[in-house]
Amino acid sequence: MQMSKRKFIKCSLLTPMLVLSACKLNFIDKNFNKKTLTTKFLGENMPFELPALPYARNALAPHISENTLNYHYGKHHQAYVTNLNNLITGTDLAKKSLEEIIKISANDKTKIGIFNNSAQVWNHTFYWHSMKPNGGGKPTGSTLQKIEKDFGSYENFVSEFKNAGATQFGSGWAWLVLEGDILKIVKTGNAETPLTTNAKPLMTMDVWEHAYYLDFQNARPTYIDTFLNHLVNWDFVIENMKK
Repeated sequence: MQMSKRKFIKCSLLTPMLVLSACKLNFIDKNFNKKTLTTKFLGENMPFELPALPYARNALAPHISENTLNYHYGKHHQAYVTNLNNLITGTDLAKKSLEEIIKISANDKTKIGIFNNSAQVWNHTFYWHSMKPNGGGKPTGSTLQKIEKDFGSYENFVSEFKNAGATQFGSGWAWLVLEGDILKIVKTGNAETPLTTNAKPLMTMDVWEHAYYLDFQNARPTYIDTFLNHLVNWDFVIENMKK
Protein backbone atom coordinates (compact mmCIF):
# COMPACT_ATOMS: atom_id res chain seq x y z
CA MET A 1 0.00 0.00 0.00
CA GLN A 2 1.54 3.30 -1.10
CA MET A 3 1.47 6.31 1.19
CA SER A 4 0.39 9.87 0.47
CA LYS A 5 2.92 12.66 0.81
CA ARG A 6 1.17 14.03 3.88
CA LYS A 7 1.30 10.64 5.60
CA PHE A 8 4.96 10.37 4.65
CA ILE A 9 5.72 13.46 6.72
CA LYS A 10 3.99 11.84 9.68
CA CYS A 11 6.13 8.75 9.09
CA SER A 12 9.28 10.78 9.67
CA LEU A 13 8.27 11.15 13.30
CA LEU A 14 8.35 7.40 13.84
CA THR A 15 11.22 5.60 15.52
CA PRO A 16 14.28 5.16 13.29
CA MET A 17 13.78 1.44 12.66
CA LEU A 18 10.24 2.01 11.41
CA VAL A 19 10.79 4.93 9.09
CA LEU A 20 11.55 3.08 5.87
CA SER A 21 9.21 0.13 6.34
CA ALA A 22 6.31 2.39 7.22
CA CYS A 23 6.99 4.68 4.28
CA LYS A 24 7.13 1.77 1.82
CA LEU A 25 10.48 2.44 0.19
CA ASN A 26 11.29 -1.27 0.26
CA PHE A 27 14.48 -1.26 2.26
CA ILE A 28 15.59 -0.99 5.88
CA ASP A 29 18.88 -0.25 7.60
CA LYS A 30 19.35 -0.79 11.32
CA ASN A 31 21.69 2.18 11.44
CA PHE A 32 19.11 4.71 10.25
CA ASN A 33 18.54 7.74 12.41
CA LYS A 34 16.07 10.55 11.92
CA LYS A 35 18.53 12.43 9.72
CA THR A 36 18.98 9.59 7.22
CA LEU A 37 15.51 9.39 5.72
CA THR A 38 15.30 8.33 2.12
CA THR A 39 13.77 10.53 -0.54
CA LYS A 40 10.90 12.30 1.14
CA PHE A 41 8.11 14.72 0.37
CA LEU A 42 8.14 18.25 1.73
CA GLY A 43 4.37 18.51 1.67
CA GLU A 44 1.38 18.33 -0.63
CA ASN A 45 2.42 19.23 -4.19
CA MET A 46 5.98 19.87 -3.05
CA PRO A 47 9.02 18.23 -4.63
CA PHE A 48 11.18 15.28 -3.68
CA GLU A 49 14.27 16.00 -1.63
CA LEU A 50 17.73 14.45 -1.87
CA PRO A 51 17.87 11.73 0.82
CA ALA A 52 20.56 12.02 3.47
CA LEU A 53 23.43 9.57 3.41
CA PRO A 54 23.51 6.98 6.22
CA TYR A 55 27.12 7.97 7.00
CA ALA A 56 29.49 10.91 6.61
CA ARG A 57 30.86 11.57 3.14
CA ASN A 58 34.35 10.52 4.27
CA ALA A 59 33.18 7.39 6.11
CA LEU A 60 33.87 4.94 3.27
CA ALA A 61 37.46 6.12 2.78
CA PRO A 62 39.98 4.96 1.79
CA HIS A 63 37.90 2.65 -0.39
CA ILE A 64 35.53 5.30 -1.74
CA SER A 65 36.79 8.81 -1.19
CA GLU A 66 34.97 11.86 0.06
CA ASN A 67 35.72 13.42 -3.32
CA THR A 68 33.78 10.66 -5.06
CA LEU A 69 30.84 11.08 -2.69
CA ASN A 70 30.87 14.83 -3.25
CA TYR A 71 30.40 14.29 -6.98
CA HIS A 72 28.43 11.03 -7.06
CA TYR A 73 26.01 11.87 -4.27
CA GLY A 74 26.21 15.65 -4.17
CA LYS A 75 26.09 16.22 -7.94
CA HIS A 76 24.78 13.14 -9.79
CA HIS A 77 22.19 11.95 -7.28
CA GLN A 78 21.06 15.52 -6.69
CA ALA A 79 20.68 16.02 -10.45
CA TYR A 80 18.31 13.04 -10.70
CA VAL A 81 16.16 14.48 -7.89
CA THR A 82 16.12 17.92 -9.51
CA ASN A 83 15.31 16.51 -12.96
CA LEU A 84 12.50 14.37 -11.57
CA ASN A 85 10.92 17.32 -9.80
CA ASN A 86 11.07 19.39 -12.99
CA LEU A 87 9.51 16.59 -15.04
CA ILE A 88 6.56 15.85 -12.75
CA THR A 89 5.64 19.35 -11.63
CA GLY A 90 2.09 20.13 -12.67
CA THR A 91 1.30 16.51 -13.61
CA ASP A 92 -0.71 13.79 -11.90
CA LEU A 93 2.58 12.11 -10.97
CA ALA A 94 3.44 14.98 -8.64
CA LYS A 95 1.18 13.40 -6.02
CA LYS A 96 2.54 9.89 -6.41
CA SER A 97 5.16 8.13 -4.32
CA LEU A 98 8.58 7.43 -5.81
CA GLU A 99 7.80 3.73 -6.28
CA GLU A 100 4.51 4.52 -7.97
CA ILE A 101 6.23 6.89 -10.38
CA ILE A 102 8.81 4.25 -11.27
CA LYS A 103 6.20 1.57 -11.95
CA ILE A 104 3.86 3.88 -13.85
CA SER A 105 6.60 5.23 -16.10
CA ALA A 106 8.38 1.92 -16.75
CA ASN A 107 7.98 0.72 -20.34
CA ASP A 108 6.13 3.92 -21.30
CA LYS A 109 8.13 5.55 -24.07
CA THR A 110 6.41 8.87 -23.44
CA LYS A 111 7.71 8.88 -19.87
CA ILE A 112 11.27 7.65 -20.43
CA GLY A 113 12.81 10.73 -18.82
CA ILE A 114 10.60 10.40 -15.78
CA PHE A 115 11.46 6.71 -15.45
CA ASN A 116 15.21 7.26 -15.82
CA ASN A 117 15.35 9.96 -13.19
CA SER A 118 12.93 8.41 -10.68
CA ALA A 119 14.60 5.01 -10.92
CA GLN A 120 18.03 6.56 -10.52
CA VAL A 121 16.88 8.38 -7.39
CA TRP A 122 15.70 5.06 -5.94
CA ASN A 123 18.67 3.00 -7.18
CA HIS A 124 21.22 5.41 -5.75
CA THR A 125 19.51 5.57 -2.37
CA PHE A 126 19.49 1.78 -2.28
CA TYR A 127 23.18 1.72 -3.27
CA TRP A 128 24.26 4.03 -0.44
CA HIS A 129 22.62 1.69 2.06
CA SER A 130 24.15 -1.36 0.41
CA MET A 131 27.49 -0.15 1.77
CA LYS A 132 28.76 0.72 5.22
CA PRO A 133 32.07 1.64 6.85
CA ASN A 134 34.05 -1.48 7.79
CA GLY A 135 31.71 -3.64 5.75
CA GLY A 136 32.44 -6.37 3.25
CA GLY A 137 33.84 -9.85 3.57
CA LYS A 138 32.00 -13.11 4.04
CA PRO A 139 28.67 -12.91 5.89
CA THR A 140 27.90 -15.25 8.76
CA GLY A 141 25.03 -17.29 10.12
CA SER A 142 21.84 -17.81 8.16
CA THR A 143 22.88 -15.37 5.43
CA LEU A 144 25.98 -17.37 4.63
CA GLN A 145 23.99 -20.60 4.77
CA LYS A 146 21.44 -19.23 2.32
CA ILE A 147 24.18 -18.09 -0.06
CA GLU A 148 25.87 -21.48 0.13
CA LYS A 149 22.56 -23.25 -0.51
CA ASP A 150 21.57 -21.16 -3.54
CA PHE A 151 25.00 -20.58 -5.11
CA GLY A 152 26.80 -23.74 -4.01
CA SER A 153 29.41 -21.77 -2.05
CA TYR A 154 30.28 -18.23 -1.05
CA GLU A 155 33.09 -18.33 -3.59
CA ASN A 156 30.57 -19.10 -6.34
CA PHE A 157 28.47 -16.13 -5.23
CA VAL A 158 31.52 -13.86 -5.37
CA SER A 159 32.44 -15.15 -8.83
CA GLU A 160 28.91 -14.61 -10.19
CA PHE A 161 28.57 -11.16 -8.64
CA LYS A 162 31.93 -10.06 -9.99
CA ASN A 163 31.02 -11.36 -13.42
CA ALA A 164 27.71 -9.49 -13.40
CA GLY A 165 29.41 -6.24 -12.50
CA ALA A 166 32.32 -6.65 -14.90
CA THR A 167 30.24 -7.72 -17.89
CA GLN A 168 27.51 -5.09 -17.61
CA PHE A 169 28.31 -3.22 -20.82
CA GLY A 170 28.42 0.52 -20.32
CA SER A 171 26.45 1.87 -17.38
CA GLY A 172 24.28 -0.10 -14.98
CA TRP A 173 23.97 -2.07 -11.79
CA ALA A 174 24.70 -5.51 -10.31
CA TRP A 175 22.08 -6.76 -7.85
CA LEU A 176 21.57 -9.51 -5.31
CA VAL A 177 17.85 -10.28 -5.40
CA LEU A 178 15.43 -12.77 -3.94
CA GLU A 179 13.23 -14.32 -6.62
CA GLY A 180 10.62 -16.46 -4.94
CA ASP A 181 12.72 -18.22 -2.32
CA ILE A 182 15.93 -18.29 -4.36
CA LEU A 183 18.82 -15.84 -4.23
CA LYS A 184 19.93 -14.67 -7.65
CA ILE A 185 22.34 -12.18 -9.14
CA VAL A 186 21.05 -9.96 -11.92
CA LYS A 187 22.44 -6.99 -13.78
CA THR A 188 20.51 -4.07 -15.21
CA GLY A 189 21.49 -1.40 -17.69
CA ASN A 190 21.29 2.33 -17.17
CA ALA A 191 18.39 3.11 -14.78
CA GLU A 192 16.66 -0.28 -14.93
CA THR A 193 15.72 -1.67 -11.54
CA PRO A 194 14.31 -4.90 -10.07
CA LEU A 195 11.42 -2.82 -8.72
CA THR A 196 9.70 -3.34 -12.07
CA THR A 197 10.01 -7.14 -11.77
CA ASN A 198 8.86 -9.79 -9.30
CA ALA A 199 12.32 -9.97 -7.73
CA LYS A 200 13.03 -8.40 -4.34
CA PRO A 201 16.25 -6.33 -4.34
CA LEU A 202 18.55 -7.08 -1.41
CA MET A 203 21.62 -5.01 -2.27
CA THR A 204 23.19 -3.38 -5.30
CA MET A 205 26.50 -2.19 -6.69
CA ASP A 206 26.62 0.80 -9.02
CA VAL A 207 28.85 0.22 -12.07
CA TRP A 208 28.29 3.55 -13.76
CA GLU A 209 31.76 5.05 -14.23
CA HIS A 210 30.96 8.02 -12.01
CA ALA A 211 30.67 5.56 -9.09
CA TYR A 212 34.34 4.64 -9.19
CA TYR A 213 36.35 6.59 -11.77
CA LEU A 214 37.86 9.20 -9.43
CA ASP A 215 39.20 6.45 -7.14
CA PHE A 216 39.84 3.55 -9.53
CA GLN A 217 39.96 5.16 -12.98
CA ASN A 218 38.99 2.47 -15.51
CA ALA A 219 39.76 -0.46 -13.16
CA ARG A 220 36.18 -1.61 -12.64
CA PRO A 221 37.26 -5.11 -11.46
CA THR A 222 39.32 -3.55 -8.65
CA TYR A 223 36.32 -1.46 -7.60
CA ILE A 224 34.17 -4.61 -7.56
CA ASP A 225 36.72 -6.43 -5.39
CA THR A 226 36.78 -3.47 -3.02
CA PHE A 227 33.00 -3.36 -2.82
CA LEU A 228 32.79 -7.04 -1.84
CA ASN A 229 35.80 -7.10 0.49
CA HIS A 230 35.40 -3.79 2.31
CA LEU A 231 32.02 -2.15 1.70
CA VAL A 232 29.01 -4.43 1.23
CA ASN A 233 26.47 -4.05 4.04
CA TRP A 234 25.30 -7.55 4.98
CA ASP A 235 23.10 -6.15 7.74
CA PHE A 236 21.12 -4.37 5.04
CA VAL A 237 20.79 -7.62 3.09
CA ILE A 238 19.54 -9.43 6.21
CA GLU A 239 16.88 -6.81 6.92
CA ASN A 240 15.65 -6.86 3.32
CA MET A 241 15.44 -10.66 3.36
CA LYS A 242 13.20 -10.51 6.44
CA LYS A 243 10.57 -8.38 4.68
